[in-house]
Amino acid sequence: MNAVTAPHETLQGYYALHSRIYDATRWSFLFGRDAVIHRAAGFIRPQSILEVGCGTGRNLNVLRAAFPEASITGLDLSVDMLRIAKQRTHGVQLVQRAYDTPAGGFDLILCSYALSMFNPGWERAIETAAADLNPDGIIAVVDFYHTETSWFEKWMRRNHVRMQGHLWPLLRQRFTPLSDTRHPAYLGLWHYGMFIGRKRS
Repeated sequence: MNAVTAPHETLQGYYALHSRIYDATRWSFLFGRDAVIHRAAGFIRPQSILEVGCGTGRNLNVLRAAFPEASITGLDLSVDMLRIAKQRTHGVQLVQRAYDTPAGGFDLILCSYALSMFNPGWERAIETAAADLNPDGIIAVVDFYHTETSWFEKWMRRNHVRMQGHLWPLLRQRFTPLSDTRHPAYLGLWHYGMFIGRKRS
């Protein structure tokens, strides 16, 4: 393992364990996943969709229901997560790799609680999404935004999540915001954000 591959190897090991309990536990704090998809549907009827960090395929099924005519691709680094996604989805393409080079032209790119785990790599992923979108394409992001509770921030960092509001400045720089909101979770223990942005011409 070297400095380049170390973060990827660490996440692979993390999800080798957590893939077994992911859907049973994440519902309690990954808020806004359906809402961001439905919000995106108000701005575009995509023919081609990419979900970055598709995990076990939960959102792929929501995307299929929302956009039944679209071609849908799910991309994830974890072989273990994709193994579950393959069993739970149909009519989608699954790709195993890091999101650091463009995968092809898409009308809609969804990043659901993925970018905050790309440490390092979140800047590269956002730039890759900008390159991957077709003209007038849209990115839809829902992710952890910020917490002022130090113990919770440290616990999330141990689970490879960065919660410092760092994603949003670059998202606003690279995409024209169509919707950009923050939402409290558990009486403000943390906040999550939803961002819909159109590719800048």
